[in-house]
Amino acid sequence: MSMKSLLAEVSQLHYPRPPATPLQIAAFEARMGWKLDEELRAFYLHCNGAMLFAPLPDVNYHLLPLESIERASVAIRGSEEGADGSPSHFTLVDMQDTNFVLLDVATPVNGCYPLLDAFHETYPDEAPRIATSFAKFLEKALRSGNRSFWLSDGPLEE
Repeated sequence: MSMKSLLAEVSQLHYPRPPATPLQIAAFEARMGWKLDEELRAFYLHCNGAMLFAPLPDVNYHLLPLESIERASVAIRGSEEGADGSPSHFTLVDMQDTNFVLLDVATPVNGCYPLLDAFHETYPDEAPRIATSFAKFLEKALRSGNRSFWLSDGPLEE
């Protein structure tokens, strides 16, 4: 499914925020020290975050606005220490209860950042990859029925 189709579905059936401006994206990238990949840039120019399936506070998939993205170690452990998480892991989706879907900005795959599962009780020791790109993650999330699709018994398809 194309990114354009996924974004249209988010707008029609879910709870998107107003778009980020190019200036907001530039400020975010300067603050973070890394650039959004093409899919993430398209998402944030379409909506600066979104809630899938339900609005706050009942949302499971809270795609964070740019201003809420932070290092995973800070969000999960309250720490900047390397032992508490990779400096290349950043929060992208708040799954509630200090569980997140993360971006790994150090290891792009075909120009896209992979997404990782960060369960607060096992992070940083375990952070399995759940999608090779944001578009693949978003498509699976939209088909999930509001469940964490990567926790199902079946194999993950890339």
